[in-house]
Amino acid sequence: MALPPYRPTGPETAALATLPTPLEPMPRLGVALGLGPDDLWVKRDDLIGLGGGGNKVRKLERTMAAALHDGADVVVTSGAPQSNHARLTAAAGARLGVPVVLVLVGDEPATETGNLLLDRLLGARIVWAGDVGAEGLAAAVQDAADHERSAGRRPGVIPFGGSNAVGARAYEDAGRELLDQAPDLRDVVVAVGSGGTMAGLVSALGPERVLGVDTGAVDDAEDRVRSLWGAIAPDDAAAGTLRIRSDLVGAGYEVLTDDTRAAMQLVARTEGIVLDPVYTGRAAAGLVAGVRDGVVTAGSRTVLLHSGGLPGLFGHPHASPWREA
Repeated sequence: MALPPYRPTGPETAALATLPTPLEPMPRLGVALGLGPDDLWVKRDDLIGLGGGGNKVRKLERTMAAALHDGADVVVTSGAPQSNHARLTAAAGARLGVPVVLVLVGDEPATETGNLLLDRLLGARIVWAGDVGAEGLAAAVQDAADHERSAGRRPGVIPFGGSNAVGARAYEDAGRELLDQAPDLRDVVVAVGSGGTMAGLVSALGPERVLGVDTGAVDDAEDRVRSLWGAIAPDDAAAGTLRIRSDLVGAGYEVLTDDTRAAMQLVARTEGIVLDPVYTGRAAAGLVAGVRDGVVTAGSRTVLLHSGGLPGLFGHPHASPWREA
């Protein structure tokens, strides 16, 4: 017997995540970087459960519930071809019994790998927007929503990366969860994509304890984070100073940099933890650079947020750069 789709009766969250996610020590990596064996830890939001895991699950608990509470019977969202948010929106739709339309930048590839393969497996319909910027992608999302509306459906649009005030509040909760696990936390290092994850953490932990690493996903990472932080806590955002490194973007969002490659290899070979080449790999590169620059220091608790993204590694154009000579 088919189950009816999930339909919230109030502004609640949909139960999608397995929480709390683990906080694990990384002693070998810490020592390799010149920190103490108890200084460096990893917050495993890659082990959050749904659809291959990742930070977007926390946001989707709120954004999907909000869309469905407003009457949506189909969800439309957008992203890059290897978008983790797109994959997890497809997974959330499957879990909740709601169709999902993904509007992705670019043209349909000859072979679908990585997150794209999982998008199909999870049952999403994919619309290719072509070579467009942010405005063109927004227009393509509107067209997709209008198409659903003309077919008699009620589309709910979830923003790029799931990053709005509703989604960012999920990482305000995550920040409090992290403080429960590590009350002595000094620094948490996090990749900055669409900005909601860092904004929520800053709201919970304060800007002095959050070090963001820009991935190049948006034109102005600081402006995006501050805007989302301001939507949660306007007084704090007006006065606070954000810590964001923008020196690790390299040639662009989807281009694997030498620093990221080296950081991914170091984490894999000291701790057996695999990162992705766009987000968590850059976050790890930011951690390495932070230690080198004296921003991250020995004798205090530092946490690397593992925000997931492993499936994207298998769809990356440079997915095999570690072959030994």
